[in-house]
Amino acid sequence: MDKTNDTFGLSRVIEPKAAVPVTAWKVDNHREISPVECRISLQLIHLERDCFQQFCSECGFDEAKIIAKILDLINRRGKLHNPFTNTAGQFYGTIEEMGSEFEKSSQYHIGDRIFCLTTMTALPIYIDKIHKIDYNYGELTVSGYGIVFIDSPLTTIPPALQPNYTMAAFDEAASLYSIHNASDKGQRYLVIGKDLVTSITYVCSIKKAVGDNCYITVILDEAGIGTLTPQQVKNELAHWVHSSYVLNVAQPISSAETVLKEEKEHYDMTINCEDLMGSEVLSVILTRHKGKLYFTSLKNSFAQSILIAESMSKELETYVLGQFIIGYEKFTFDLLISITKDLDRINILYETQSIAFRQATKKAITTSIEKNGKTDDFIFSSSATKALVDEVLNIAQYDCNIILQGETGVGKEKILDLIHKNSIRKNKPCIKINCATIQENLAESEFFGYEAGSFTGAQATGKKGYFELANGGILFLDEVGTLSLNLQSKLLRVLQESQFYKVGGTTPININVRVICANNIPLRQLVEQGKFREDLYYRLNICTITVPPLRDRRDDIVPLAISFLSHYCKHYRIDKELDPTALTQLADYDWPGNVRELENLIHRTVISVRGHVITGDDIQEALNENIYEDLVMDLKRSMRTSSSLNLEKLMEQQEMQLIEYALKKFGTTRKAAEFLHMSQPKLMRKKQKYNILP
Repeated sequence: MDKTNDTFGLSRVIEPKAAVPVTAWKVDNHREISPVECRISLQLIHLERDCFQQFCSECGFDEAKIIAKILDLINRRGKLHNPFTNTAGQFYGTIEEMGSEFEKSSQYHIGDRIFCLTTMTALPIYIDKIHKIDYNYGELTVSGYGIVFIDSPLTTIPPALQPNYTMAAFDEAASLYSIHNASDKGQRYLVIGKDLVTSITYVCSIKKAVGDNCYITVILDEAGIGTLTPQQVKNELAHWVHSSYVLNVAQPISSAETVLKEEKEHYDMTINCEDLMGSEVLSVILTRHKGKLYFTSLKNSFAQSILIAESMSKELETYVLGQFIIGYEKFTFDLLISITKDLDRINILYETQSIAFRQATKKAITTSIEKNGKTDDFIFSSSATKALVDEVLNIAQYDCNIILQGETGVGKEKILDLIHKNSIRKNKPCIKINCATIQENLAESEFFGYEAGSFTGAQATGKKGYFELANGGILFLDEVGTLSLNLQSKLLRVLQESQFYKVGGTTPININVRVICANNIPLRQLVEQGKFREDLYYRLNICTITVPPLRDRRDDIVPLAISFLSHYCKHYRIDKELDPTALTQLADYDWPGNVRELENLIHRTVISVRGHVITGDDIQEALNENIYEDLVMDLKRSMRTSSSLNLEKLMEQQEMQLIEYALKKFGTTRKAAEFLHMSQPKLMRKKQKYNILP
């Protein structure tokens, strides 16, 4: 694309080439600018709260690790774009160079201090050093530069305002303007805030519209109060609102009971600024029937709130805010200027607060994974898994047969356990059977049992089969598609009649069993191939739950890895941790073996790494072992399906993978050649032969 026509950074996209800067995985952050670009010397970066908290939680609130994580992310992506939350923030700095076309169209000049309103997920940046982290505002004092474009919204911050709270307020600016326009006199308002300053700005936005003719309550999560104590937060909010609460938003039912015990009435309008799961439930419960519910972004589980309201027979007007609105900039500045003294007082309170951040928020830190998502030891963070868990918990209540589908290692047994624990059969047995391991000549006696003396070698007392053992509970048939058509026919009869005969028996045995099946290959596909009875398929397929592969729910990788690490550290009575580069390597890998492969890799690295810290190089080495294990398995499969192997092709594939690994590990052709014990010119020829990119 001609750069003179590229007004928002398309020419800076490196990969994938079809993407726009916001969604690109990597952008070009070189210092030189084109005629339509401007380079800004950076001073302050404001991170969106979910982005900042994810960095903190992932790094255990170790400041050195947080800094290393952010710098590593920028070095790899050319921008500050958190892949786990898909968010970033905004930056503030001084214009140091402007392209000719940019200068012609801009009202600003070199040396002007500029606040860029565009999300950093769209802008190339380079950070030389992070000097300071402000945990109250989620802001970084930095040295470096950022690139903006002709269409990038920019503004200047009035001299009367401090950049820290101004940038925090602009994180919500469009929503502030929308709430102001939607406010009416005589109403009861609830703000579920994400921090003290933005909560106050929402309150002021409402009061700017209706004055004191309203009743306002603010709820803050325990993790959203920064370095302050709950009492300090309540004391500050007392200047602004009629009531306030610091609660665990991730436990919405108990939080709602606490509020309603004091408030007695529900709210006419609720503004949910919080990103934590549970806030949508709290919002719906506390908003009156036919009231208004505003979400400041789609991340606040807007869609889920609609379903929750429907389940409660509560009619609500629901809205999602946060999009760009003309006029919000002036409104926000005017709002902040009107409360400058109060915001400055909060700044002083933050600066003089003696309680260290780590001590003040220790409880929130240790429960960060649970707040992201943990149900009956089923740990998750991604929206895809959250939707899956919601589906599973709903289906668990209905006593019907279920088919679980998904690749090997995705966690189908974990889903089974979740169903069992939340079903009416939770106090009855759950018998798990791998059908692929059952010998065909023993299958009938294994499933249905046998009477004493019914065949040679039978136990003198007879034996109960799987169905009888699972009576009253759940029978889980893993790899059910491997059963013979003959046994499938007998299984169908049991499901239809809820009774069977033991081998050698003459008296029918009545059973009440919920059957849950799993298969790596979709059973519908086996039906079409004539390998699975269609009538049995429809008897089993009352509900189908498809568990997505781990590569489609990457947000789960980090909490799962941390959980596995904790488990094996406790098991071996040692203390190890994953550094930011290790977590990045884990998140970037596609995990063909899914959760089982991830757990296996963490287990192996816990044993093999001798130091306290597991690094990205350690993970890469372990992953490289996985690649070759997979290749061996592929070779074995090839030998079963083909009478010959193309050895030359296989050797070339091996050689290419080894060269790619060496280049990635050592960075230069000289060091890679030394590692592979070949000359540098020879390595360069091989690199060219296999078209290995730099």
